[in-house]
Amino acid sequence: KNKSVAEQEIANQLLLETVAYAESSVCRRKQLLHYFGEIYPQDNCGSCDNCLHPKTKFEGQEAVELVLDTILATKQQYKAKHLIAVITGKQSANVKSYKHHLLDVFGKGAEFDEKYWNAVIRQMLIERLITKDIENYGLLKITPEGTKFLKKPYSIMLTHDHDYENTDDDDFFAGGGAKTSTADKVLFTMLKDLRKVISRKESLPPFVIFQDPSLEDMAIQYPISIEELTQITGVGVGKANKYGKPFLDLIKTYVEENEIIRPMDMVVKSVVNKSGLKVYIITNIDRKLSLEDIAFAKNMTISELLTEIERIVSSGTKLDLNYYVNEYVDPYHQEEIYDYFREAESDSIQAALEELGEDEFNEEEIRLMRIKFMSDLGN
Repeated sequence: KNKSVAEQEIANQLLLETVAYAESSVCRRKQLLHYFGEIYPQDNCGSCDNCLHPKTKFEGQEAVELVLDTILATKQQYKAKHLIAVITGKQSANVKSYKHHLLDVFGKGAEFDEKYWNAVIRQMLIERLITKDIENYGLLKITPEGTKFLKKPYSIMLTHDHDYENTDDDDFFAGGGAKTSTADKVLFTMLKDLRKVISRKESLPPFVIFQDPSLEDMAIQYPISIEELTQITGVGVGKANKYGKPFLDLIKTYVEENEIIRPMDMVVKSVVNKSGLKVYIITNIDRKLSLEDIAFAKNMTISELLTEIERIVSSGTKLDLNYYVNEYVDPYHQEEIYDYFREAESDSIQAALEELGEDEFNEEEIRLMRIKFMSDLGN
C-alpha cells in the first residue's frame, strides 16, 4: 500500500516472472540461467521435471513472426498482456484508446488463447529474440537477434506451457507431498460434488462453503464428528457447525461402505502460538485498528497479516473489515470485485486480477475484498 506505483508495478512484474517459471515447459536450468543473463547451450539438462517429462514441440515460426510484427506495430512500448490482447483481437478499453484495433496485426492470432501466446513470448525471451525491461514496467523490445529473424525467418520449435487448471486428478493426487499422495481421490470427488450441490442451494460460490485444501484434508483424515472436522485444514467451529453435517454424513457412509480404517487419532492442530495471534488480530480489528499498526506490532508485513486474516475467515470466523476496506478500496472497485466473486468458481487472486484487469486493480485490494466477501456470505 505504501509503495509507489512504479515500485508496485516492478513487484508485479517480478511476480509474473515467477508464475512464468512455474508454468513454462522449457528446461528449468535454461530458464534460470537466462534470468541471470547467462546462456545454457543445451536444450535438455536431463535432470529437471521438464526435461525428464518433455512436452510435444510445435512449429513456432509464424507465431514468433506475428509477435515481432506486433511489437513493431505498437512501437515497442507495451507489455506482453497488451500485445496478446492485440494479437487475439480483444476489444479492451486500452486497445481501443490506443487505436490498436485498427492495426493489420489485430486479431491475427485469435485462433489461439492467451496461454498459448504467453508461452510463445516466454520462449522468445529465452531465445533472446526479444527482451523485457523490468525497470520500465516490463515493456517488450526486439533484440538484434529478433531483427535478424524478421529479415530472414527460420524454423523454431516451441512447447506449450503446463495447464495446471486442467490437470487430471490422477496427476494431482500423484504429487510429491505426503498429504496429496495419500488423499482418497474417490472421496475427494464426492466431496466436491456435494459442495457444488450445497453451493447452488445456498447461491454461493463453492469456495465459500469449503476450499479445496479443506476437502483434500477430509479425504485424508475421514472426520465423522464436528469435533474432528474442526481439526481439518481451514475449518473452524463456525464453519463446521454451519456446513459440516452433510459432509460428515457422506464421509461416515463412505467409510462404512468401503470398510475404511480411519486414522486412530486425528492430528490435533498446533495452535498454541497461532491462537494467541488469532485473538490479537480479531481483538484489534474489532477495535478498528489499522492493519498497518497490527502488522507492525507483530513484526509482520501486510501480506503476511492478510494471509493470517484469510485463514481466520476461511475457518468460519466473521470479521468486520469495512472500516479499513472503505478507506483503502475505491467504492467502484469494491462493487466490481464483490460482483466478480459472486459469480466466480474459484477464489484465485490471479484469476481475479486477469479478469478484472491488472492495470486497474491490485492484488492487495482484491485480497481485502475476498476476505470481506468470505466473511459476509460464508460465515
